[in-house]
This record gives sequence, structure tokens and C-alpha cells, in this order.
Amino acid sequence: MLPLKDDQPRYSTPVVTWFLIAINLLVFLFEFQLPQRELMRLFDEFALVPIKVPILLANGYWLQAVVPFFSSMFLHQGWAHVLGNMWFLYIFGDNVEDYLGHFMYLVFYLLSGLCAALAQILVTPHSHVGMVGASGAIAGVLGAYFVLYPRARVLTWFFIFVIYLPAWIVLGEWAVLQFLQGETMLAMMSGRDVGGVAFWAHVGGFVAGMVMGKIFPERAHRYPYAYR
Repeated sequence: MLPLKDDQPRYSTPVVTWFLIAINLLVFLFEFQLPQRELMRLFDEFALVPIKVPILLANGYWLQAVVPFFSSMFLHQGWAHVLGNMWFLYIFGDNVEDYLGHFMYLVFYLLSGLCAALAQILVTPHSHVGMVGASGAIAGVLGAYFVLYPRARVLTWFFIFVIYLPAWIVLGEWAVLQFLQGETMLAMMSGRDVGGVAFWAHVGGFVAGMVMGKIFPERAHRYPYAYR
């Protein structure tokens, strides 16, 4: 199922959502114009490699260990990667931002990405494969939307049909699929690295978003939506 748009209204301009989309696209355009060798050097420096984190921390390189947790959120491996992520952020981010307010939404987004990265590291601590992409943080946005607007209608492309479905079905199906694919990838690893999608980052981000969506307060002077 591919979400196309939701029918939730909003009453504040999603400036942070648009800012995040712009930053991700600008960083990707910067990547796109780099020679292959320079691109690999950029990824070596700023992608998040699970096995490097405890080694860097143990040797006192705190900055080198911490920076990739955040820099990796803004790196992508191709057009499909970045555009797919930005599409989900565009559809669901504005309403979560409207609920939290601009500053708290930015804090929420970064914390979601951090929790997503930690989840992937906990599950695959010995992986040498670098993690990049905004999908962990965006999974947090989906998790918050799931608990805040479960009955909102999402226009969805389902095989040859385009239909409205409740958000809890669309996002719940997505989350379950990430978990099942994560389990499949673990079974495939068998002590060796397997590249591809960081499914456990998606699961961790989604769960973190659900929790924070319930904990973080609604912004003041906000008109409530009908679908809550």
C-alpha cells in the first residue's frame, strides 16, 4: 500500500517539515555531484557504522561517535531513497508538526532518528555496513501520526485501486511489514553483514514516535481535529 495523501486539515504552516525536506534534498544534490571516491569518503566519515560506535567511545573519540547519529539522517543512497522518504515526510509530517509546534517537532524528529539508530545498533551491533537515510526519523513521525490520528483517512494506492483507508490500517500494516522484514534479515545474516534497508531502525523509530506522541504535549492554542 502506497499512501498518496491524507485528508487531515492543519492550522499552522509546516515550516519545519519543509525545512527538513529542503535540507535533505540539498544534501542529496551535494552528494549527487561528488565524484565516486569523494562520495565514499563522505559516507565513511558521516554514515553510522554500528561496530564503530563502541570502539570510538572506548577510545575517547566522543565527537566522531556522536556526529554520525545525526549526520546519517541527512544522507541518502539514491533518488528513490531520498524521494520516497521525503514523500512520507510530506504526507504525515505537517499534522504532527501542527500538533507539537515547530520547535518541539524538530526535537521530536531528531530524537526519533536517534532512537531509530540505537535500535538498529542494538539488534546488529557487529555490523560494518554504514547506515544512512531519514527513514528512521520519519518512522517516528509515522508512529506519532498512528497514535494521534488513527481514524484519519489516507488516500492509498492498493494494487490497481486508489481508496481511502484509516491511518491505523495504512501505518499499522507498514510497521508490521518492517518488523517481519527485519526478522527475515536477521535470519539471513547468520553472523555476516547483509546490506540493504535498516528495518530495525524503522521499527525503533516507529515505537519511539508512538511513545513520544503520547508523552509530548499538544501545543497551546491549537484547534483540535475531528479525527482524533
